[in-house]
Amino acid sequence: MKIWKKEIDLEKLNQTSKNTLIEHLNIVYTDFGDDSLTATMPVCHFTHQPLGMLHGGASVVLAETLGSLAANFCVDHESYCVGLDINANHVRAMREGHVIGTARPVHLGISTQVWQIDITDERQRLVCTSRLTIAVKKHRGTKAHAH
Repeated sequence: MKIWKKEIDLEKLNQTSKNTLIEHLNIVYTDFGDDSLTATMPVCHFTHQPLGMLHGGASVVLAETLGSLAANFCVDHESYCVGLDINANHVRAMREGHVIGTARPVHLGISTQVWQIDITDERQRLVCTSRLTIAVKKHRGTKAHAH
């Protein structure tokens, strides 16, 4: 089932990363499906921790980037989404290559969303699994829906 309420254009999405942490970590949006958004991130000197492995915080940045962006494509133009809580389980160390993150919704509600973001290596082995809770807010000047 297609979940998107706004058109996704990967080229335009990647252009919005200019001058952000997303560009600094070289996160690139690569694909989307009816209910998923995918991006890659290199595992190299600027995503390493001091022991030469992928920094868990870099994985969390990838996860929150994907989940937050995907969430904003699941709401109408009167609404926007922001992260409330994120957790991550780091299950495999990496020293080089690329990781691939894919975000899929667990819950798409009126006031909250929950996203599952799985990050794998290039051989599709799980590196990190993350869960992101999102708040759905209304832009100023728009009336909230009556419940």
